[in-house]
Amino acid sequence: MISLFSIALNGNNVNERDAHVSSLNRSIGCLADARMLVLNLRNPFLVVNISVCCYNKHKETDIARIISGKPLAEDVSLDSNLRPKSLAEFIGQTKIKDNLSIAITAARARGESLDHVLLYGPPGLGKTTLSNIIAAEMGVSIRITSGPAIERSGDLAAILTSLRAHDILFIDEIHRLGRQVEEVLYPAMEERALDIVIGKGPTAKSLRLKLPAFTLIGATTRFAQLSAPLRDRFGSVFRMDYYDVPAMEAIVKRSAQLLGVQADDSGLREIACRTRGTPRVANRLLKRVRDYAQVKADSVITRDVALVALGRLEVDDVGLDEIDHRLLRSIIDKFGGGPVGLETLASSISEEPDTIMNVYEPYLLQLGFLERTPRGRVVTPGAYRHLGVPYNKDKSNQPGLF
Repeated sequence: MISLFSIALNGNNVNERDAHVSSLNRSIGCLADARMLVLNLRNPFLVVNISVCCYNKHKETDIARIISGKPLAEDVSLDSNLRPKSLAEFIGQTKIKDNLSIAITAARARGESLDHVLLYGPPGLGKTTLSNIIAAEMGVSIRITSGPAIERSGDLAAILTSLRAHDILFIDEIHRLGRQVEEVLYPAMEERALDIVIGKGPTAKSLRLKLPAFTLIGATTRFAQLSAPLRDRFGSVFRMDYYDVPAMEAIVKRSAQLLGVQADDSGLREIACRTRGTPRVANRLLKRVRDYAQVKADSVITRDVALVALGRLEVDDVGLDEIDHRLLRSIIDKFGGGPVGLETLASSISEEPDTIMNVYEPYLLQLGFLERTPRGRVVTPGAYRHLGVPYNKDKSNQPGLF
């Protein structure tokens, strides 16, 4: 269930605005996704549209996982303090940084706005951070909103008309834009124009408003769900991949320095190996291990301290948590390693099939611990070795036909 709230706040008092938004967040128990539609501080009054999504029990379970790339409530203040402010500070994604650096330098030299940019990839890899860096490197303002928050064409029109020349509009989860909203966005991206229909019936008139040259940066975790006309209008499309272990070590070390955490390289390496290649998870784990070290180990993160703290969090050396272990163990112990159907597997661990397929399986498939076959899910020999379970490749998992 999704509902929409609109509140009028005094745009001249940023602290008061944030206090109202924080109060709203606390007052709604089912709040899982609250994003501001537009922050136009030049207007005397600011209308903030907040979309509130109530997820079912299984969605909340996914959000609460410490190794999930999706943002948690605790990540808001942490991410804002640890986010890099320039391309030089941004670690990893070298090819994307190089291409963006050339495009930004050329655009600034010509005095033009940057081409529209589309960033896609799994959550927690830094799409929002990179968008803010692009705005900082271009020396322009950025307006931040999300696809679910823009429900009507008029909402988008209000945002576009508030932009100044060369400003950046960042739309997170852009694949969730409505079809009518997309139709308004097409001429705005291509022709810098906004078509408005005044009146109804035979007396209706079409009015075209000129828009300043702006840059749209879209971010999505579901690239395939973007319509082809919208994809084609982006001048630069970048896929953000998971970070390798050396990059994650550098990210964890940088975050530790910014947080003032005392740690040796071996302790930080143990954290980096369990982050699933996701900076958001790295910062979250670092925070939890820091808390443990402060209480139990004189505020110093060593390898032994990190191992104990991560063991308490039930995160193993490749980033699997208790739910991942339970899923693999269920296939091995109850179904002889597979194949087993998705519905049967879901019933065996009391989870929804969609949750297993979209939340738990992707990382297990990436590690090569699980296979999807026409007959069902099968646990691979690598998973057996990781769990310390003997693997008998000659054992027949299914009875013969005769």
